Formats: sequence, structure tokens, C-alpha cells
Amino acid sequence: TSATETSGAEPLNVLFILCDDHRFDCFGAAGHPFLETPHIDAMARDGAMLTRAYVTTSLCSPSRASILTGQYAHNHRVVDNYHPVDPELAFFPQHLQQAGYQTAFIGKWHMGGDIDDPQRGFDHWVAFTGQGTYWPDGHGTTREVPQTTYDGFNVNGKRVDQKGYITDELTDHAIDWLDHRDKSKPFFMYVSHKAVHADFVPADRHRGRYDNQPLPIRTPTNAEMDAGRMPMWLRNQRNSRHGVDFGYNLPDFSPEVYYRRYCESLLAVDDSVGRLTTYLADQGLGDRTLVVYMGDNGFQFGDHGLIDKRTAYEASAKVPLLMVAPNHIPAGEVFDGLVANIDIAPTILEATGARPLKSADGESFWSA
Repeated sequence: TSATETSGAEPLNVLFILCDDHRFDCFGAAGHPFLETPHIDAMARDGAMLTRAYVTTSLCSPSRASILTGQYAHNHRVVDNYHPVDPELAFFPQHLQQAGYQTAFIGKWHMGGDIDDPQRGFDHWVAFTGQGTYWPDGHGTTREVPQTTYDGFNVNGKRVDQKGYITDELTDHAIDWLDHRDKSKPFFMYVSHKAVHADFVPADRHRGRYDNQPLPIRTPTNAEMDAGRMPMWLRNQRNSRHGVDFGYNLPDFSPEVYYRRYCESLLAVDDSVGRLTTYLADQGLGDRTLVVYMGDNGFQFGDHGLIDKRTAYEASAKVPLLMVAPNHIPAGEVFDGLVANIDIAPTILEATGARPLKSADGESFWSA
């Protein structure tokens, strides 16, 4: 039975956009002092900004598996960046397919090491191995974090060269699929950006935009951490490659420079959001599409003396979450209920009228 037949109304299309390592406070509508994100901000204006959204495991692969399955990491068992999801577990797009949706995945898969093979639940597939690379020739990188060996894209099982800057090219692939999809069916499209994963490489058009901007995050001194009786594991972590003093074991690591490149790399993601939402509006799909924007986890730039993620502190586990669905979500709503990545699958399935997952740990907040 399709969602259309069940509800008696035209079902919502769904565009789900996932940004890698996007901090909860790094967009204009969240009060950032200089970052320019007009298209993400427009989502807050036109829909709901969920101000207490968290991931249950602050690491790429476990968080992505929780989004797809609605389960905690100890249940789906993707506890690091190398384990694939158990083939017996259902991904929520499978239920959308059963409800009559045409589905597509575009971007970073990153579960099971370098697996980029087409996965269940998706009719159309564009992915890359591991973390991918911002540019096929690697230009612009400072190599602070080793890049994945370039291998292009896997497009429905065939290798296709990457031609340009990955954020823009993934958006090209997404729009191309929207143009050629079966328009007799509702659609679900999952756009999964590589950006803004380290090493942060901005698009050339954004490089240097924030060279003179200060780091708006105060790092505690070692003396302050000692005086504040911070836990020993935290002080030890500061003295590791995930600490602000020894970032990635680089002799010239600068959290200020690192943060500026991060913000510049986010600008192309905002451009992508703008291209996709403009496409929906131009095609008359804006009023019939639920658009969700989310980060897979946060990122620390000196918070508690740390960099990177992997902790339960706010900057690591709290993420941006915005939802736009005209006629369903009031414009400008600020929702402060506690929600998590495990709630995404149940929420989208309820919004579309599709069958719920049998073993989800999360709950739908669609009607909240």
C-alpha cells in the first residue's frame, strides 16, 4: 500500500541534507558572529529550527547508522568508522520504497571502511570511498588529515571520475537525478556531504574570506583546567592529538586558522542548500517537499581544551537541525524539545505515512 493510498492525500517528498561535522552554532540563524549562511538561515525563517538536537554517538559512521536505522550504536553495532551495518537491519528508505517512493543517495556513505557499493533502500546511488577528497587532484589541502586515495564516484555500480569541487559536484548529481526521476512517484533524496570534514578545504571562490576573523571560542588554559578540577581523562585528552596544544600531532597546528578554513568550507554547503531549495521552488515542488538539514556530529575548536569530536560535550554532540515543510510546519518556529539522530527515521516515516521501523530506539517528533 502506498503512502498516497493510505492517507488519501498527496504524500510529501523528502530532501534530507546531512553535513559532516557541522557544529550547532555555525550558521547565521544560530547567532554566529560572522559566518554567512543565507540559505540555511532561510530554512530557519521558513520552517522550524530545533535548538536541542543531539547525536547519540559523536562520530561519523555510528551517527549515520543511527540516522538510517533509528537505533543506538550498541544496537546497530556500527561503533567505529570501519564496521558495516548488519545486513539484517532495515534502513528507513526501504520503508519509503515500499510506500511507493523513488529514492536516491548522493554522497558520503562511510560505513564499512571504504565500501561505496550501492546499498539497500536506494534506487539511485552516487557515493565515494571513505572520506572522499575535496578535489580530485587534492589541490588546496594542507594534508593536516590524510585524504582518501582518489577513486572517483560509484554511480549505480560504475566508476565515474570526480571532475571538480566535491560539494558542488554532489549538488550537480542531486539536481540531475531530480530532473530525471520518475515524476509519477514521490521522492526521497538523501544528500550526504563530505564537507565539512577535515582537512577543511574551501571552494576556491571562498578561500580567504575569513582570514581576518577571530576565533569566537575561548580555550581554557591548562592552569584553569587544573584549578577547575576537570576530570583527569579530559586533561590527558588535551595532551593528545585531539587536544588543542598538539592538534593532530602537527608542529604548527593553529585552532584559529583551522576554524577559519572550516567556516569557509561551510559556505559551499550553504550554496548547495540554496541550489537545491531554489530548484524545488522553481519546479513547483516547494510546497510538497519536507526539507531537513542536519549535522552528523559537531566539532570542537578549543572547547574544553579539545579539538575534533568523540566526546559528550555540547560542541561535539549537539548539531544543527532545521526542517521546512510549508502547510505542515509553521514558519519561524523554534522547537526546544530534546531530539536525537535516532528520531530522524521515525519522524520521516510518520511524515510520509510510511510503515514505521520495527526495532527503532528513537521516536517520531513530527506531531510534537
